[in-house]
Amino acid sequence: MEMEHPRLILHNFLTEDECKELEFIHKSSSTIGYRPNVFSTTLSHLIATNSSHLIIPFLPIRDRLKEKAEEFFGCEYELVTEFTGLISWSRGASIGWHSDDNRPYLKQRDFTAVCYLNSYGKDFEGGLFHFQDGEPKTIAPMAGDVVIYTADSRNTHSVDEVADGERLTLTLWFSRDSSHDEDAKLILLLEENLMHKSNNVPWSFLPLPASDNMYWFSPNQASNQDIKFDIRLGRLHALGFDVYYSQDLNLTTDLSELLMEPMQLARRDQLLDHKFVNVLHSLQVAQFYFWKLCKSQALTNKVQCGKVVRLSQSQSEKIAQVNSVFLKDTKLVETFFHSADQCCFEPATFSAAITAWEDYSCKLHKEILLSLPQWRAHQAIYSIKFDVL
Repeated sequence: MEMEHPRLILHNFLTEDECKELEFIHKSSSTIGYRPNVFSTTLSHLIATNSSHLIIPFLPIRDRLKEKAEEFFGCEYELVTEFTGLISWSRGASIGWHSDDNRPYLKQRDFTAVCYLNSYGKDFEGGLFHFQDGEPKTIAPMAGDVVIYTADSRNTHSVDEVADGERLTLTLWFSRDSSHDEDAKLILLLEENLMHKSNNVPWSFLPLPASDNMYWFSPNQASNQDIKFDIRLGRLHALGFDVYYSQDLNLTTDLSELLMEPMQLARRDQLLDHKFVNVLHSLQVAQFYFWKLCKSQALTNKVQCGKVVRLSQSQSEKIAQVNSVFLKDTKLVETFFHSADQCCFEPATFSAAITAWEDYSCKLHKEILLSLPQWRAHQAIYSIKFDVL
């Protein structure tokens, strides 16, 4: 370790499966971020949107990172995690020279861990990470790699503007000050969210969208309404889906509540028969399909063929109306969200994805319910292994 600029580079610290799972969570749950052209997914946001089960995949990674930081920096006492979040930088996002504790309200941050979930040159262009001093000077993000460094001015750094694609990281800040432990706050949120739930409550893992303004994206935070779009519909569009609502739309009224309503997905000229409880529910399932089952036929034979019908003229018009309000300019959307790797779309495989997503979510939800008493007792959130779920 270079003591003047203490930092640690770990290659292949995360597996490909871990990177892909966190990418799925982010692309199905993220909101507008703290900087122009940035999107974020925090643990508190997942809890608030009834997706608390999705914090489970973070925990073993979080535990391993904290242990590495304590060991490498020779910490006398156990660190606490001040912040855990997924952050993606889209086209035009950048940040100049700074340290991560460069504001009075950030002085509790002692160490930073940045985990790269996708790769420079493959998934995005630009977005190189630079340290102002010391070695290495420049880091080209590669999926699975991690950089851990002190959050003070010894590791002043910057990120080049992203020229294309979406640069995705898992970012954590660790603190020596236990009063800034995020776990205590998260446990309170979990207790409030899960208080009236149990293993026997059906659909207790269905997502509930946050307020619409958290999904309303404007490039470079411009105020022009004509260049804004809803990132949930934007991400669905990138996957090749449109959103269909059966009710008549009145474009002269406020449609902000519409995306909370039950809906269906359409693909090209076909309407899929499954009805989702809201647009966030459909986005989670669609992202799950492209994560897990798009190129797999493993579950197709376990379900009946997914039903599709050809869109009628009136249904196509309703879809166009929704797009005119929430997407506006699809070319602009495609500038920020690239189309998914195209595979042959099969309605039967998509039906299997709905069932597989429910099984996946239910398993994680049970794990949360089993873990919470121990987390409450220790006032700490950590990965717990269970023999049977």
